[in-house]
Amino acid sequence: MNRRLFTAIFLPCCLIAFLFCAAQEAQPQSRGKSSVHAAKPASGATSEGERRFRTNCGRCHNPPEDISPREARAVIRQMRVRAMLSAEDERLILQYLAP
Repeated sequence: MNRRLFTAIFLPCCLIAFLFCAAQEAQPQSRGKSSVHAAKPASGATSEGERRFRTNCGRCHNPPEDISPREARAVIRQMRVRAMLSAEDERLILQYLAP
């Protein structure tokens, strides 16, 4: 039982770490203060998605500057249960990460 529990927790964590590392390596290193999210227009859904990201995800993660919609969906799908996201949270955070 302990081995199954360990596997059920360890494998998704490895997948999430791999996706974030791959996204970080794929983006160019910039030292400026500009961020992709800072340049987005402030719409109701985007600002609400950002607020929900910071509330639910920001405790452990910084928002990725450049992530494909496919990667964002995979990450949110993996973290949905762990972070206890509602369907609305999931939709708004996905819009925020990959519009």
